[in-house]
Amino acid sequence: MKKEKKYSEAIQEIEAIITDIENETIDVDLLTEKVRTAVGLIKLCKSRLRSTEEELENVLKEFEKPDEPEKPDDTENNPKRKTQIEEKNSLFS
Repeated sequence: MKKEKKYSEAIQEIEAIITDIENETIDVDLLTEKVRTAVGLIKLCKSRLRSTEEELENVLKEFEKPDEPEKPDDTENNPKRKTQIEEKNSLFS
């Protein structure tokens, strides 16, 4: 099973191919193969960038969601809580 390249590895390989083309150090017989390799790596990088952008958008959407509203105080149906509130109020009276 072939391990998929990391984004940074793909960029480095693309840059190396570009340098070889610019310096004319690639043999003509290998040029087509190198260009095909570069195109495949560029597609990989674009795909990674798209998926990263989508993930970041989802994270930011989740971050921007308002907090859950607090549950209303159910003092009326909770005698213990009602007693606690009454005790606190009596301290300040």
